[in-house]
Amino acid sequence: MLNLDFTEEQDMLRDMVRGLCEQHCDKDAVRELEDDERGFSEAMWTQLGELGLIGLMLPEEHGGAGSSMLDGVVLFEELGRAVVPSPLLESAVMSAGAILRGGSDSQRSEFLGPIASGSTIVVPAWLEPDNSYGPRGVQMRAEPVGDSFRLSGTKVVVRFAAAADKLVVLARTGDAPDAVDLFLVDTDAAGLTIDQRHSISSDAQFRVTFDGVEVPASARIGAAGTGWATWEAVMVDAMTLAAAYGAGGAQYALDITVQYSKDREQFDKPLGAFQALAHDMANARTATDGAKLITYEAAWAVDNAKPDAEKLAAMAKLFVCNTYRDSTAMAQQIFGGVGFTLEYEIQLYFRRAKALQLSYNDTRRCEDIVAAAVLD
Repeated sequence: MLNLDFTEEQDMLRDMVRGLCEQHCDKDAVRELEDDERGFSEAMWTQLGELGLIGLMLPEEHGGAGSSMLDGVVLFEELGRAVVPSPLLESAVMSAGAILRGGSDSQRSEFLGPIASGSTIVVPAWLEPDNSYGPRGVQMRAEPVGDSFRLSGTKVVVRFAAAADKLVVLARTGDAPDAVDLFLVDTDAAGLTIDQRHSISSDAQFRVTFDGVEVPASARIGAAGTGWATWEAVMVDAMTLAAAYGAGGAQYALDITVQYSKDREQFDKPLGAFQALAHDMANARTATDGAKLITYEAAWAVDNAKPDAEKLAAMAKLFVCNTYRDSTAMAQQIFGGVGFTLEYEIQLYFRRAKALQLSYNDTRRCEDIVAAAVLD
């Protein structure tokens, strides 16, 4: 049965990660990393690797710790609480998950250990300009040429591409809706161009152009036509952990807003004494607690291989991101104009809440997944 009590080990994990964030990636460091090309703290990444946290959920035989999804939720909640920028989700969850589920023995042996240690970074190149998050959104073609494939097209929102050693590229190999395959591509391959793009969250985000990039057939992850099924399975984990990241951020944003409402006075009394503002914060607390609970339930479903894990992961991602976005927008109203200035922390959370809502399956894609589970 579902048990929402954290173990002593999970509480220790939370304390350890919180300490790492405070030591290696405080808010000043987060500000300095905005629009940086690499986009993450090398010191923080090194510590995560040395403590086995990058490969926390990867199997022990591949250099990981073999921990549960709920352990991962604890880790990502703390990273979200501190708005730590890192390629952890892209490399150790999404890309490693694709290789683990669909890759050959040689691919697993070559990549999973270095990914778990943090010495190799692999990030997905998935989304395309003006296209959706579903399988039909992948229109870039992988044309067979002898014993190789030739990739031509453009990928957007490729996070940490400048710091990556390889990309997991989603490309179309047939006309059926889900005829999509995954390919491992070197970031220094001939014909590949990486251009940084600036976003609302000031993260390390890139546009990657493929101009006849050739990769060997051995670079394909899994058998022909299995790529999208592998990717859907990977996204269950990604949505759950993205929800955990958002839940941690939403909780911290609400905490600093409540404290500000106690400290800031207007008309000789604290802002929090005004009933309308108190109700707004009460509603935000209710939603934030609910967001955490549904995230924990999704993690439990993943850990126990429940058939509704994908639905719960999509529900968690959808609800958490809506809560994060709405609660930080409310917080900006309480902070007033100063909340948008760089000196205040709340603007960091407000901007990242919207970016998270648009990432790792957006609102429409999450709704489609939930609707399919409910109606089909």
